[in-house]
Amino acid sequence: MLDKLIKILTAEDCKQVVIAISLLWMGSIAGAALAFLTQVILARQLGPAEFGNISAALAAVTLCAPLAGFGVAQYWLKVFGEEGLEAKRWLPASFYLVGLSTLIVMSVLVCWAIYGPHDEQTRIISLVLSIYVIGQVSLELVGGKLQLEERYLALALWQVLPHLTRFVVVLLLAFSFDQLMNSENVVLAYAAIAGFLAVIGGVQMVSMLTGRFDLKGHGHTKSLTMLETPVVLKVVSHAWPFGLAALFHLVYFQSDIILLKYITGSEAAGIYNVAFTVMAVVLLLPSIIYQKVLLPKMHRWANYDHHRIIHVYRKGNILMLVLGIMAMLAIWGMAPSLMPILFGREYAGATSLLNILAVCAPLLFVASSIGVTLVTQEKMKKKVKYMGVVAMLNIILNVALIPAFGAIGAATATVLSNIVLVVIYRTAAQKYVLTVGLNKAI
Repeated sequence: MLDKLIKILTAEDCKQVVIAISLLWMGSIAGAALAFLTQVILARQLGPAEFGNISAALAAVTLCAPLAGFGVAQYWLKVFGEEGLEAKRWLPASFYLVGLSTLIVMSVLVCWAIYGPHDEQTRIISLVLSIYVIGQVSLELVGGKLQLEERYLALALWQVLPHLTRFVVVLLLAFSFDQLMNSENVVLAYAAIAGFLAVIGGVQMVSMLTGRFDLKGHGHTKSLTMLETPVVLKVVSHAWPFGLAALFHLVYFQSDIILLKYITGSEAAGIYNVAFTVMAVVLLLPSIIYQKVLLPKMHRWANYDHHRIIHVYRKGNILMLVLGIMAMLAIWGMAPSLMPILFGREYAGATSLLNILAVCAPLLFVASSIGVTLVTQEKMKKKVKYMGVVAMLNIILNVALIPAFGAIGAATATVLSNIVLVVIYRTAAQKYVLTVGLNKAI
């Protein structure tokens, strides 16, 4: 079905997109499979309560990670799309900003771990996992570099690496050193892996900063009147929408786990995370197509080829709706039989949660297609406001529904939030993409 989308590209673009999607799809499938199996092992070995403690702490750290990276990797895609190689002038201030923001976020997480309303186990888990942030930041920065270089095989391997290392460690803890299998040792291993990723990321960033950087797709570069090296505040003023967008996305899709842990308890968070894990695998396809492959190209097309933006928008919406409905129906058909087999009877309640969350599949597939058109040029600031509204709505709905309905209320809040998101995106795209884009393209 991807031929409907690929048709509108040039012959060379078609070849590149097919190869890129294939490589990233295989890499993401491998990574998702490893992440999924890791979650299955942890869920079975630790039980709902202990698994819920790890899940909530990981969700909290993951939620803060976009503030550490501050949207710099995503901003690189935009600024290199506009300036070509001249955009290297943004790198020194970008790295300084990431280092400073990472230090601040880790400090906040340490304070939350020490002074938050935690039991002793949660306090230790949260404290150790503060280190996890540096791994997430490294993944984003190196991923952005590899996207700009269109090194899709390397990007696919980079995506797999953290999942593979975590899977191997958890597998060894579960079946070779089972006496060491507990939540504290799991998070220690996760923190060590984050440090390992940070070392690799550091080497890649030094390489980028010293000029060993092969930017692709820029036969032409805009003529620039200002070529000075930007200061940190200049990077902040441009990158903040990308950082907040990532944060808000996690809020309206993943904050449920954290709120469930503190409102209802660790066991509810563990059961909900099982359903969330399945949905994370399902949502890989639109993420690969739009965030990993088409996004750098969309930034270029926004400056040089508006017709192509409009074609991708129209064809992509139809394709994503069809694929999203198919994914939803597949979940409804397979979840009742597969969930008990995979996770065990302790997580029986996850099936009904997954059936509710499955409604998010067509919603988020379409949101990916529409949302990517709102990232280009100056529309990103509008997009982040829409995401902020939906994130706030999600928190309000969770606080209102979880005390009365528990995990069912959290799943319902997620679906309602995503319905609002698609409606807002669609309205904005009609106004700022189709109308304005057509006028520019004429």
